[in-house]
Amino acid sequence: MFDTELANDILTLACDKGADFAEIFAENNQKSSISLINGRVEKVSGGIDSGLGLRLFKDGRVIYIYTNDMSRDNLLKMTAEAASGCGEKSGEAVRVINADKCDTPHTVKNSPLTADKKYMIQRLRLADEAARRYSPLVTQTSVGCLDSVQNVFIANSEGLCRTDERIRTRISVNAVASSETEKQTGYFGPGGLKGAELFDEIDLEAVGTEAARSAVTMLKADNCPSGVMPVILDNGFGGVIFHEACGHGLEASAVSKNASVFAGKLGQRIASPLITAIDDGTIKNQWGSIYIDDEGEYGRKNVLIENGILKGYMVDRYNGARMGMAETGSSRRQSYRFVPTSRMTNTYIDAGKSSPEEIIAATEYGLYAKYMGGGSVNPATGEFNFAVNEAYIVRNGKICEPVRGATLIGKGAEVLMDIDMVGTNLRLAEGMCGASSGSIPVCVGQPMLRVSKITVGGR
Repeated sequence: MFDTELANDILTLACDKGADFAEIFAENNQKSSISLINGRVEKVSGGIDSGLGLRLFKDGRVIYIYTNDMSRDNLLKMTAEAASGCGEKSGEAVRVINADKCDTPHTVKNSPLTADKKYMIQRLRLADEAARRYSPLVTQTSVGCLDSVQNVFIANSEGLCRTDERIRTRISVNAVASSETEKQTGYFGPGGLKGAELFDEIDLEAVGTEAARSAVTMLKADNCPSGVMPVILDNGFGGVIFHEACGHGLEASAVSKNASVFAGKLGQRIASPLITAIDDGTIKNQWGSIYIDDEGEYGRKNVLIENGILKGYMVDRYNGARMGMAETGSSRRQSYRFVPTSRMTNTYIDAGKSSPEEIIAATEYGLYAKYMGGGSVNPATGEFNFAVNEAYIVRNGKICEPVRGATLIGKGAEVLMDIDMVGTNLRLAEGMCGASSGSIPVCVGQPMLRVSKITVGGR
């Protein structure tokens, strides 16, 4: 997709002008989307985003420039201008001979580029109809999908040259339940590092029904009581708390600046002995998976916490150099417009030994958070505030009445230490993560687990 001779010329010119290290990231990304409102096709759209980003290192500084003008003259002019700030010549680039095309294990059966859009719309309507059929209280539905076929070319002055094709597809189902005074929403967004075969792999009627059920249940629920109490976090998207309050603090972009509560704590206990936490970009066809990261490093399974002990961070080239640590295949970016940095892929708390039934039965009184919502986190301190989209009171070891308006307030480091039961039912859930290098697909996950005490805010 990109001429290696031109890549050689760009990298050599950058180093001749004084860069200590030079890197090219070129991409061609074909995207399309479909959206339905109340069963009616609202929009079908598509487009191509293509361009190149050039990153230079010089004496610990970073210079980054990008363009969508891919002509040879423009790219060499851009390179010369970017490298002009590097100072004295540092040497020549290692010559790139052939691009190493990655033999990705993430196989795609039905490329979005050739998939039948009419069939996809028919399948989306199954979710829409199921949601509206669930209850007359469901007053609005929005169902849609998006897909992308991203081809990337990555080369650097150390001789690395790799290409990769990343195909992702995601479906979204949203149901709104309304009364005279209230509205509640249920949402699900399954996806994968795969093509349009996703439409046949997912029970779309079940997803639509579940979105409607959640919205209607919360519409009828009483307000949540407040106080400090045990909280049971269900599997799947319950892992968003670990992702936000702890995961970002384990990225080298925070650790290298000492802007993380976990900086300097390798080998120390930072969590309950029941906790093993992993970031794994190698899970086949998972939404947050990669084959190579956005610096060309192969993705891998990184154990972050093992039996409560901090074992490692997620490390990119730049911050790894500052920390004296090797890269971990964790460098990611939204597109060529963004400088890459350390980011998560599929990040989860591993399965434990307690069954979900045991966790619930062992809880005399507390809150069961079935589905988590959004929130805010201070990555330097780990302080968080998360909404719970669907919650229930646990009383005498049983899940009782639903409650709405619940929020969870605390510190990530304290929550890790206060986890006293971890379930066997590990599950991942798809999402998008926004940070300095843009919005990227990730998975969060965990089994059901219990935190012995969290501050619960209600209405």
